[in-house]
Amino acid sequence: MTRLHDLTLVAQLAELTSGTVSPRELTAHYLDRIARFSDLGAFVETTPDAALHRADALGAGTPHGALWGVPLADKDLVARAGVATRYGSRARVSHVPVASDPLADALDAAGAVNLGKTSTSEFGLTGFTEPLIHAPTRDPWRPSSGAGGSSGGAAVAVAAGLLPAAVGSDGGGSIRIPSSTVGVVGLKPSRGRLPLGSGFDSPDGLSVTGPIARSAEDAGLLLDALVGLAPFRYATAASGTGPFVAAARREQVDLRIGATTVSPWDDDEDIRLDVDARHAFDTAAAWLADAGHAVTDADWHPVGYASLFHVLWRASAARIPLGEADMDLVEPLTAWLVQEGRRLDALDLLDGLAAARAFERRTIADFAAFDAVLMPALAQAPQPVGAYAGHSPERTFAMQVEYAPYSSFVNVAGLPAITLPVVADGTGHPVSVQLVGRPGGEAVLLSLAAQLESRRGPLPHPPVWGS
Repeated sequence: MTRLHDLTLVAQLAELTSGTVSPRELTAHYLDRIARFSDLGAFVETTPDAALHRADALGAGTPHGALWGVPLADKDLVARAGVATRYGSRARVSHVPVASDPLADALDAAGAVNLGKTSTSEFGLTGFTEPLIHAPTRDPWRPSSGAGGSSGGAAVAVAAGLLPAAVGSDGGGSIRIPSSTVGVVGLKPSRGRLPLGSGFDSPDGLSVTGPIARSAEDAGLLLDALVGLAPFRYATAASGTGPFVAAARREQVDLRIGATTVSPWDDDEDIRLDVDARHAFDTAAAWLADAGHAVTDADWHPVGYASLFHVLWRASAARIPLGEADMDLVEPLTAWLVQEGRRLDALDLLDGLAAARAFERRTIADFAAFDAVLMPALAQAPQPVGAYAGHSPERTFAMQVEYAPYSSFVNVAGLPAITLPVVADGTGHPVSVQLVGRPGGEAVLLSLAAQLESRRGPLPHPPVWGS
């Protein structure tokens, strides 16, 4: 028997717009699942009464909007008026905003039904979602392991069938790291692709908004909706017919694919690619070659990356509105990043930004011969809950780099990237790869991801899926 969460986002939207399923029915289904699997820590706040009221109001009208009736949630970095928004921090434990962020308003305008807040790391600063303010977010495949971060709750909600898809943010891998950890599709758009969360919201240009989904087709549909968000929409299309979902349905042929296991951290940290990550990379390369693409060594040799990224990440933390009294409430890594960032002088920051732009130009030039570049998504298997606790801030930062050394450079270069599971390890846990595209190359990435999914076939769901 097919349950509502068994349907893809594309299929759920079709059921909604045809009237086969009502917004209330779909909303109630997901609210029930969220309540039953709260031990995964995917949600930090649910708003069932508001969600059902919204669903009823939508159901009483004519379908409109690219996400009409689709249950979604805000990452706990997105303010929504009247709903506790804590930013994963004890320093904001009682914060209830009086106004919503533009992204929340725009998703409402697109017809979505908001179910609450998904968990994030404190102020989105880390690649694991285990903030001190609430219980850790857990991998639904292996609950003793963490979910990655910072969009850990969103990725777990999608993987466990608590949401049909999710909107995350990615400033150094925060969509792709958790998506790879729990075996769903994570898409980081190009800098400037979206009207909201464009990457131009801060001087470093790192953080962008993007989709987390169960398939390339679903990610394409959600990306089309995000590109068309009012009032600053870049494009519009009838629901389910936009260029990105179409790209996931169209087979690209004879593309040039670079392949590399090099990371820009190799000269500065102890990066070791585990056997399962290597197997996923080799498998994806072979499948792309079998599909008729020219797969060759990318011959990439980045230099000087670690020093510039340290400057950018510290500088981004310096802007978090925390006073001295808050430093006793935030986590040690947050306090260290904020304090180190505020010690930077103007010349340090300008030099870091100049180095970042030079790195961007070099990387685009190095990848120019390819339509996409294949690399591992993560270097290591999912880490146990608590693995990052008890270390110095410097060591905690290094451990995150060792886990996910292929993520943050994509943000610095402003490029699009997609991660997706391609194989399973010996325990059945999915293992992902990453494809990095040219500037504005999301359509190619979605097409290639769909080809890999077709070759892979369906992966099993985590145990909670069938419950």
